[in-house]
Amino acid sequence: MPSVTAYIGLGSNLDDPKHHIRGAMEALARLPNTTLIRPSSLYRSAPMGPQDQPEYVNAVAALQTSLSPWELMAALQAIERQHGRVRGAVKWGPRTLDLDLLLYGDMKIHETALTVPHPGLPERPFVLYPLAEIAPGLEIPGKGSLEALLQSCPLHGLARLDGGEISGPVVTETS
Repeated sequence: MPSVTAYIGLGSNLDDPKHHIRGAMEALARLPNTTLIRPSSLYRSAPMGPQDQPEYVNAVAALQTSLSPWELMAALQAIERQHGRVRGAVKWGPRTLDLDLLLYGDMKIHETALTVPHPGLPERPFVLYPLAEIAPGLEIPGKGSLEALLQSCPLHGLARLDGGEISGPVVTETS
């Protein structure tokens, strides 16, 4: 299979989230036939689901890989399990590690076990802003430009943990 650029969303809000995100980045860099091209900064975000859980630490990683999307997804799930991920009954509940295959080249996949581009990508600031940091001119297959998606995506409290500025057109709740 030819090499493609894939983007992975990372999130954690349990048991030292920064540690889990950094460990996952290291694991992504060790995947066979894969190179970690660029990781984003770490971001803090409010939980998407139940609000009675800790804030999340999020990031996005760009990979160059010749793994198929299904092989890559299986590898991501294995990394989640290595970090103690337990899939529970609570949708968007707390987790040690969540890895999402956001984009795989310009492919569009619509299957029960895998949808690419990730269906939540267009409205999630904790994905769009880190993605803009590492791939500012990106086109999202079937969704348009990353720039256009950012125009309608408020920050909702998103902040870089290193205190740096957030890339892209920053849309706040009052904009």
